[in-house]
This record gives sequence, C-alpha cells and structure tokens, in this order.
Amino acid sequence: MTSATRAQAPGQVFTAGPAAAGDDVIIRDATPEDMAAIQGIYAHHVLHGTATFEETPPTVQEMQARHAAIAGAGMPYLVAETRDRIAGYCYASLYRPRVAYRYTLEDSIYLAEGQAGQGLGKALLAALIARCEQGPWRQMIAVIAGHNNLASIGLHRSLGFAHAGTQPATGFKFNQWIDVVFMQRALGPGSTTPPDA
Repeated sequence: MTSATRAQAPGQVFTAGPAAAGDDVIIRDATPEDMAAIQGIYAHHVLHGTATFEETPPTVQEMQARHAAIAGAGMPYLVAETRDRIAGYCYASLYRPRVAYRYTLEDSIYLAEGQAGQGLGKALLAALIARCEQGPWRQMIAVIAGHNNLASIGLHRSLGFAHAGTQPATGFKFNQWIDVVFMQRALGPGSTTPPDA
C-alpha cells in the first residue's frame, strides 16, 4: 500500500510523494489558518475556470465558515502542503441534505495553479477516500463540470469511480453551457451490507 492510499487518522500527517518541484507533500487536516491560502486557490478557479459554478469568490471568512461546517459534521477536509505552501485541498460533504442521503458523500478537490498533472490530485483524493472509508459512509459522488474535463474524469476513474450519468447544459458560465458529469464509487463494503453492519 502506498502512502497515498494509506488510511489517515484525524490529525495524522504523512508524506504523499514528490510534488512538481521535487519536494515531499504532506497531506493533513486543514485548519482555520489554512483558509486564506485555500481561498486564494479557490478564487482562481472561480474567476478563471469552470470546475466550480460559483462566479464570485467567497471571502476568507466564508471559507472558514464552510470549513467549520464540514469539520464540525465529522467529515474530512484535507490540504496538501509543500515547503509550507498549500498546493491543493479536498474535502467531503454530504451529497444532499435529506436524511436518506446520509451515507453518501460528494468530493471536492482543487489544486493551486501550476500543480495539475504532478500526481498531487491523486494523492489528495486517495487520502480523502481512505479517510471516508473509516466513517459510516458507503458511496462517494463526483460532480464534475464539463464532459470535456478529462483531467478530473481521468483522476476519478483512476481511483475506482465509474460514470453514473450526465446532465447536459446544466450550468451557464463564461457565455457557455456546461454539462455536469456524475461519477460514483463505493466506500468500504458499499451497498453489500446494511449501513450499521
């Protein structure tokens, strides 16, 4: 088992492998102090990409509130750090709020500009999956903006996600219609046993 797929207990840190610059990457739980760096990463995606359908970057305070809600609900929120720099982050949140969805999570992952294609996303997502499999959850959904977002689709496929459907022309950003691709994978025993087994 590689360090990128080893289960990580809350508060534990581990080396995930080389980053783009050849440094080791530490994947750890995010803290409120990380939110300024995370806000900067996310703001870039909001303003320049279609990976998120937000169009106005949230403030650092809003990002802190979002982090607090996820961590307070017991779901993992992880950062990848190299040379004291946050190079990416990911988290799991409830897929939908109604109670019957309580065993299904949605993953979100964002990398700093220039960090794509170096294996960082795979290390982050693998760590997130490992953490989620320690909890009660049984399914993880990826909601991917754009059928042409081949990097995200390939990343999720490489970690066991399968295509679960596409909603055509669901979003509209930068004067273009954007499809939404759904991918899904089981966590732990998935649907083979009742959730409390």
